[in-house]
Amino acid sequence: MSGVRAVRDRPHPMAGMDTFSPREIAELVETRGVAKARAPAVTTFVLGVVAGAFIALGGVLSTIIGTGSELGFGPTRFLSGIGFSLGLILVIVAGAELFTGNNLIVMSWVSGHIPIGRLLQNWAIVYVGNLIGALSVVAMVYIGQWWSQADDAVGATALTIAVTKAGLPFGAVLMRGILANALVCLAVWLASGGRSVIDKIFAILFPISAFVAAGFEHSIANMYFLPLGILLKDQAGVVKAAALPPPELAHLGVGSAAANILSATLGNIVGGTVLVGLVYWFVYLSSSRTDRHPDG
Repeated sequence: MSGVRAVRDRPHPMAGMDTFSPREIAELVETRGVAKARAPAVTTFVLGVVAGAFIALGGVLSTIIGTGSELGFGPTRFLSGIGFSLGLILVIVAGAELFTGNNLIVMSWVSGHIPIGRLLQNWAIVYVGNLIGALSVVAMVYIGQWWSQADDAVGATALTIAVTKAGLPFGAVLMRGILANALVCLAVWLASGGRSVIDKIFAILFPISAFVAAGFEHSIANMYFLPLGILLKDQAGVVKAAALPPPELAHLGVGSAAANILSATLGNIVGGTVLVGLVYWFVYLSSSRTDRHPDG
């Protein structure tokens, strides 16, 4: 009995720690990935729409912060990134399904807990939901003439962002997409280690502000920025305030927007699944893997 009492009285290994360990985070992400992959399609879709809207709202705030700033390039981009963090904070804390974050479900697949079909189904449903959610915010801010604030300066900032993104080569967007989702998934990873809402918010802020400040490409964010820019091309006041060269403005269209989003999506998948998901699976979970036979 003395041995049992000694074990009982021994401090818990997590005593005094306010975060989960990296290994525990890996196990949490793997378990949650199974739950996400097996969730009803309708639930997954609705939460995907919500996440797309949340990310777009982060884009709205980020654009406002970047309009009229006289702090210089770096500080302005960093503050805009802090504002954009609102999107992922809402996704994580309020609860929603984001395609880029769900790239981490790959850990559940390689562990043998889910078949590849469920992984791809989740990605497809969430991706479409994210698109619809982002476009819904585009429609609302456009109809609400949100862009007309500050004598069309807000619209000019939004248009400039879209034109800049549309003008990037496919390969550049691909590489920036890899880096963007490595940071996004790291933000999700760090937030999973937090025990309180404040923990999760602070875990998200710096990785997300870093990817925005660095100019990396996030496919779901671009589902908001690029369609809004296409709509704002028809607003004379916005075009005048933006003072963009006509050739650059002409390059912004449905084709260039689709190419950007496609390239960013491919890059995001690589960054999220390989650079974060598979790396951490290999380090923390691969040694404990046993032969499993996932159900359909």
